[in-house]
Amino acid sequence: MARQAHHRKKAGPLYTTAERARRDASAWTLVQGILAPVQFVVFLISLALVLRYLATGEGYALATLSIVAKTAVLYLIMVTGAIWEKVVFGQYLFAPAFFWEDVFSFGVIGLHTAYLWALWTQALPPQGLMGLALAAYAAYVINAGQFLWKLRMARLQAGEAA
Repeated sequence: MARQAHHRKKAGPLYTTAERARRDASAWTLVQGILAPVQFVVFLISLALVLRYLATGEGYALATLSIVAKTAVLYLIMVTGAIWEKVVFGQYLFAPAFFWEDVFSFGVIGLHTAYLWALWTQALPPQGLMGLALAAYAAYVINAGQFLWKLRMARLQAGEAA
């Protein structure tokens, strides 16, 4: 056990001192801090509307509108998040500190975009569209969990540094 611990490399801090200073000084940090809970509220409302439609067959138009709104907020948070990443880390996406979150984000965006494409082209019936939306939402929840974990790690590391 001691040998195993000896060979295990401790992960470095999420932010360097300079990156933390840029993060704290950037207006994009506030934008992300506002958009993330807004997106989550839109997600919860949309999820309820999608589940209502699937359970009752009523409210298809409202559920569809809510999925489109959720997708628009997702695109907005992705664009502003890329700008935030550029300001803090010097690159628009795939900074080492958020590499896997960004990779998974593209999966989330891909599923949401597939929904929009299927809606636009009528490639899927309403039930299929709602199933695709639920898959996109499941991926979103996982991705949101990744970012919440990173936020927690950053706070813990900031506490250790203080």
